[in-house]
Amino acid sequence: MIPIKPIRSDDKPATAKPDPVEAASAFLKPGTISLTALPPLSLYVHFPWCVKKCPYCDFNSHEATGGFPEAEYLAALRTDLENALPLIWGRKIYTIFIGGGTPSLMSAAGLDRLLSDIRTLLPLDGAAEITMEANPGTFEAEKFKSYRASGINRLSIGIQSFNSQHLHALGRIHDGDEARRAVDIAHANFDNFNLDLMYALPSQTLDEAHKDVQTAIGFAPPHLSLYHLTLEPNTYFAKYPPVIPDDDASAEMQDMIQDETSAAGYRHYEVSAYAQPKRQARHNLNYWQFGDYLGIGAGAHSKLSFPHRVIRQARYKQPKAYMDHMQSGNAIQEEVEIPRGELGFEFMLNALRLTEGFEVNQFAERTGLPLSMIDATLTQAEAKGLLYQDHKIIKPTELGQRFLNDLQQMFLSD
Repeated sequence: MIPIKPIRSDDKPATAKPDPVEAASAFLKPGTISLTALPPLSLYVHFPWCVKKCPYCDFNSHEATGGFPEAEYLAALRTDLENALPLIWGRKIYTIFIGGGTPSLMSAAGLDRLLSDIRTLLPLDGAAEITMEANPGTFEAEKFKSYRASGINRLSIGIQSFNSQHLHALGRIHDGDEARRAVDIAHANFDNFNLDLMYALPSQTLDEAHKDVQTAIGFAPPHLSLYHLTLEPNTYFAKYPPVIPDDDASAEMQDMIQDETSAAGYRHYEVSAYAQPKRQARHNLNYWQFGDYLGIGAGAHSKLSFPHRVIRQARYKQPKAYMDHMQSGNAIQEEVEIPRGELGFEFMLNALRLTEGFEVNQFAERTGLPLSMIDATLTQAEAKGLLYQDHKIIKPTELGQRFLNDLQQMFLSD
């Protein structure tokens, strides 16, 4: 077992710079599992600033009051990536996701510098999917042309709603007209993009949710993400909860979404994801299939596999703390090996989100464990009508999708 590194309480950078090669060597020692091959590898880059913190948001985002230190942060990202290279020597990157926060606050030159640094340091697959999150309140046509020229080939646009009243209730900085304009700009510059929408919004009716979904589908986006508004802990909405639709009304909205997306040719392939044929989000699919990802930037998380172990890392969350620690050579706040007994649950927690489930042999390929370790739980879940399994595939039933949390919890080890 590789222990968790102690979390510093004073947020001051350590004075001694760690040796990245020495740290990577420790992960190659014998362990409790055996992987015959490593899974696909993705890169996640976190941009921690936004114009305004939304009341429902529990992401690591910070209001960019008076601007943000773009050059300093980009330098820290490069150093972060350089330090991580020994952990991923020889591995190709298949997808990149630049998330936040609001990455579209970055200047065109800043984004170009970031992608240039990534290409310099990492071998990218020739067909790599490179996604950037963008919010309508930051859309500028010329800047997005530059983003496309720099190598971004997919956008994920945080629309949330096309209804100005609901956008105001959500604390968004854009209105319905700006949301529509943002999609028009995306259409003009990108042939692959996603629209994020939320439903069960404060005081939202079924008809209003229906209109939002119809408007989104009318733009023919290759991909749709449709999220139920949740009142997350440590958010403004958790402290001052708005009036939101009850469970019955929310269920009606979910049924409507299923009907409308299906009729328009979208396949519901993950809990909140709907895609046109062959337009699934490849980066997110890698998460759900228990692939690997290196996360760089403030608060970014990594999941990395080695022949005999799987580790997780987390960077310092506060941008200043992250940059300060990065100057000393190490911004990793936590590092832990996933215990053998928890790997099965971690795999199922992700893979069961996919409506088509996973191929039977993928469990052993990604965890280094025999499927027999979870045979008893699979049988119990099947007996309850929550799971379907045969010699090729394991997937949640419609009942299992409806009670997904209960199904996932069954695989949590004692």
